[in-house]
Amino acid sequence: MDQPILPDSPAMGVRRFGRVNWLGLRTLAVREVMRFMAVWQQTVFAPLMTAALFVLIFALAMGQGRGQVMGLPYLVFLGPGILMMTVIQNAFANTSSSITSAKVQGNIVDTLMPPLSAGELLAGYLAGSVARAGLVGAVIGTGMVLVTGRGIAHPVWALAFVLLAALMLGGLGILAGVLAQKFDQMAAISNFVITPLSFLSGTFYSVQALPEPFRTLSHWNPVFYLIDGARYGVTGVSDAPVWRGLLVCTAVVALILALAWRWLKTGYRMKP
Repeated sequence: MDQPILPDSPAMGVRRFGRVNWLGLRTLAVREVMRFMAVWQQTVFAPLMTAALFVLIFALAMGQGRGQVMGLPYLVFLGPGILMMTVIQNAFANTSSSITSAKVQGNIVDTLMPPLSAGELLAGYLAGSVARAGLVGAVIGTGMVLVTGRGIAHPVWALAFVLLAALMLGGLGILAGVLAQKFDQMAAISNFVITPLSFLSGTFYSVQALPEPFRTLSHWNPVFYLIDGARYGVTGVSDAPVWRGLLVCTAVVALILALAWRWLKTGYRMKP
């Protein structure tokens, strides 16, 4: 005989955690942080070494001979670009590698089965990207201040654009991880989309030096506003109005995260 359902017992399929499953969200966020910290030599130390090599090479090759850029010594101008380029690449790598690895190894079900909503999944994945990008950015920023001997001109602006960069590229990493079915597809997205966007967005030069139509096209690239905003936050100098960059980046982040939420909610290319 079937057992009767008690009046005060929740029905099957009804959430028992309230509006937000804080325990599950925290568990996913901690897992994402521990995942990259477990291999910190590859995920944290290696990007720092790469950034240091960029600065060293440019300092030896042209740091003393090149004139000022936008009224700044070249190495001072270069520092925020290197910082933001590293933040962008690490934020993207964290979410994209997490989802792609889980799909290839067949354990994505361990993330999909727990009682986590699409918003909670999105927030948990982004927490790892923000933590990794923030850690790398803080170390590079500290080193930049020590090397150049200059403080941060506008810390709040710098922090805002670093956060927007982590959210934007973390969201793109989720989209790329959902689309990719194997590691070489993810490598193609990283090599042919993310890397060119970060290198061709004013990292090593001022876009004002570009001929038309490339100067105008650069202003249609949201990554340009991330790098330009970080440069304003660190040095107080920018190629474009900083408020315009903040609005553009906020709008792009909202669109990317909305699409990522939609794909996570429907299980697009994740559920068999």
